[in-house]
Amino acid sequence: MDGMNFFRAWLNDPLRVASVTPSGSALAALITSEISGHSAPVVELGPGTGVFTDALLARGVAEDQIVLIEYGRNFAAKLAERFPSARIFCMDACRLRHVDLFGEGHAGALVSGLPMLSMSNRKIMAVLEGGFRHLKPGGAFYQFTYGPLCPVPRQILDRLGLETYRIGGTLANVPPASVYRVTRRLTQ
Repeated sequence: MDGMNFFRAWLNDPLRVASVTPSGSALAALITSEISGHSAPVVELGPGTGVFTDALLARGVAEDQIVLIEYGRNFAAKLAERFPSARIFCMDACRLRHVDLFGEGHAGALVSGLPMLSMSNRKIMAVLEGGFRHLKPGGAFYQFTYGPLCPVPRQILDRLGLETYRIGGTLANVPPASVYRVTRRLTQ
């Protein structure tokens, strides 16, 4: 059922969805491997069918400590049914910096299922600026990619004072994927 919904969404907007199937459990386990209940709250961008959300719950993040940012109305409605205690925003992740997700609080981690390889540099910049606005100092932004390198261009990392680290890859996903941790650079 999730696979068919995902495929239909891809048919309607292939650049926004960017894959014909949802991410697999191996990728979900990898992208959430450094996250625990102590990371809460956690923001997820582009949760789609909720594969990463399920992995966050398995890692000990309470459902009411998860914020889901989903652009697709159909996906957002299904997520609301599956995760009734999560906070769900049906919006473009490029608008993150304009939304108050927590009041005074900040997230310990941000998990992104966004297709950065098919996004413009301007959109990637907006997502990262908005995402890091909502992250605690020391918080991390996790991004997966089907490409051979980090999907965030070096000039954007440099401009925003960020650095990346490849935490691993999985051949068990279709297609195979890698996961990167993006963090603020430590100042000397």
